[in-house]
Amino acid sequence: MPLTFTFEPAISPDLRDGILDLWTDVTNAGGSVGFVPPVTREDIRPELVRHMVAMAEGRTRLLVGHDEEGRVAATAFLALNTHRLMTHWLWLYTVMVHPRHQGRGYGRDLMATAADAARGLDGIEAIRLTCRGGLGLEDFYASCGYKEVGRVPEAIRVAPGDDRDDITMLLPLL
Repeated sequence: MPLTFTFEPAISPDLRDGILDLWTDVTNAGGSVGFVPPVTREDIRPELVRHMVAMAEGRTRLLVGHDEEGRVAATAFLALNTHRLMTHWLWLYTVMVHPRHQGRGYGRDLMATAADAARGLDGIEAIRLTCRGGLGLEDFYASCGYKEVGRVPEAIRVAPGDDRDDITMLLPLL
């Protein structure tokens, strides 16, 4: 059964806790979402609070996918640019699908829904995202229509002696 996506949902304690659980589970499964495992909910909470503040300030939008049981199963955050010369594109951050739902095409569904949501925002012509090299993520995003537009070698230090490329990708929406 496909996920049910909602763009800019009402934030409730259940949704907040669901995102926190998702982020923790994705990270601990090896996902590249800003942390290195092992993590706890308390490790993730300050970053989620920063995302929520940006949402409250109108700088970031949330796309969330729920599974058939109503659990948070996927997210993506769309961050608007505040620089006056770059307001025609936005950043896609913290793209996650719960490990129990991976391999079913939900990641592609999430990316397509995020692109549709961005197209619905006034003046947005492209989406940029970054991903950590070494995991094949750039191949997944390329299969969703994104093009690699930049790479900083060894910019992400996952652990001592384990440096990864920081890859920037772009999806034109026009």
